[in-house]
Amino acid sequence: MANVVVVGAQWGDEGKGKVVDIYTEYADEIVRYQGGNNAGHTLVVGDEKVVLHLIPSGVLHAGKRCVIGNGVVLDPEVFIMEVKRLQAAGRLQDDSTLLLSESLHIIMPYHKAIDIAREANSGDKKIGTTGRGIGPCYEDKIGRRGIRLMDLLDPVIFSRKLRENLEEKNAILERLGVEPLEYNAIYRSYQDHAEILKKYMADTALALDKSLKAGKKLLFEGAQGTLLDVDHGTYPFVTSSSTCAGGAATGTGVSPRAINEVIGISKAYVTRVGSGPFPTELLDETGEKLRQVGGEFGATTGRPRRCGWFDAMVIRYSVRVNGLTGIALTKLDVLSGFDTIKVCTGYRYEGVMLETLPAKLEVFENCEPVYEELPGWQTDICDVRSFEELPANAQAYVKRLEELAGCPIVMVSVGPRRDQTMQLKNPFAA
Repeated sequence: MANVVVVGAQWGDEGKGKVVDIYTEYADEIVRYQGGNNAGHTLVVGDEKVVLHLIPSGVLHAGKRCVIGNGVVLDPEVFIMEVKRLQAAGRLQDDSTLLLSESLHIIMPYHKAIDIAREANSGDKKIGTTGRGIGPCYEDKIGRRGIRLMDLLDPVIFSRKLRENLEEKNAILERLGVEPLEYNAIYRSYQDHAEILKKYMADTALALDKSLKAGKKLLFEGAQGTLLDVDHGTYPFVTSSSTCAGGAATGTGVSPRAINEVIGISKAYVTRVGSGPFPTELLDETGEKLRQVGGEFGATTGRPRRCGWFDAMVIRYSVRVNGLTGIALTKLDVLSGFDTIKVCTGYRYEGVMLETLPAKLEVFENCEPVYEELPGWQTDICDVRSFEELPANAQAYVKRLEELAGCPIVMVSVGPRRDQTMQLKNPFAA
C-alpha cells in the first residue's frame, strides 16, 4: 500500500497542484498539511483554469475525500468563498467529503493587519509576505495564544480568547501606526463563519488513522517549497511552517512510518517570489524570456517571479532533507527555443567549492554558481506524449538533471494540461 507525499523541491510555485491533480486518480484521500491561503495551486482542466488556495487539489475529482489538517492555518472567509465558488461551478456537489481539523488555527483580522503593517514598516528589510496573516497566526500558535477551530465553535471560549488577544494586538497595531480593531464586529462576523464551518469540523487525525487501517491510499500535499521551510529554508526569507516532507506527519497526526513515497516537484529551471538569496537568478533578457514564456506570475498575488537556470545544489539538498524517492519535472516545454541551456552544478564561495547549501544567509547571498552548458532544442514539445518522442537534446537534459540530483525523475510535464504529462513511474504502484 502506497501513501505519497508531494513537496515543492525549490522555492515554491513548481506545479504541485497539477501533480497532485494527476496523482489523485490513484489516491482515496488527499490531505493538505501546512500553510494557508498565501499560496495558490493552479490547475488546467480541459480549457478551464482553476486556482485553489486552501482546499486540496483532489476536490476536482468526484468521490475523493479532501482533508485540511491541523498544520494548516485557515482564513474562514477565504475557505467559505472557495467552497461556494467550487459549488457554483459544479465541482463540489458533495461537500461531506471535505473535512477540517478541529485543531487547525484560525487566521483573525488582527493577524492580517499586523502582517501588512509590519511589512510596510520594514523599509529595505522586507520579507516579501503576501499580507494574508499567515506568519502572525503561526506566531500565536507557537506562543500558545492561538484560536483553533474548536475554539471558534465555542462562543464562550472564542469570546474570551478574542478579548484577550485584541488587548495585546491593538497595542501592537497602535505602535505600528494602525487604528485598533473593534471586538463586536469581529465577534459577529466570526460567529457567522462558525455556523458554516461546524459541518466540516472533525478529528481528522483519527479519521486518517481509520483510513490507513482500512487500506486507503493517502496523498499529502503542502504549499510553498523546501527552500521556504521555516527550519531548512533560506531563513529569514521563508514561510512560517514546515514545508518539507516531515511536515506531512506533524501537520496531520499521521505517523511518519505510514509514508511510503516522497515526490519532489521541480521546474526545469528555477523561480522564486519575494526577497532572499537566489544564486542562479537571471536579471537579463533570458530571465525575462523565462518569465513571459513560463507565465511566471503568482497565482495568489500576481507578482512577477524571479527566474533563473536550474540549480542542482538546491535539488540535491531537497533530495536529502525530504528523503525524495522521485522527482516530477515540470515546464520542460518552456526551455524550447534556447540554443544552449545552463545548469548550476555547484557553488563557489571565496574560491572554495561548497558541499551543500550554506546555512548562513550572507554566504548564500554571495555564492558564485558554477555552470555546465547543455545543447538546447528548437522543437515545440507541447504535443509530445512519451519520453522517447522528445528531441534527443531534451532527453539528454532530463537525464543529466537526474544524474545531478541523484534521484530518479518519475514524471515530465510539457504543458499545463493533464494530458501534457508523461509518467515514467507511478509512486502509487510502488
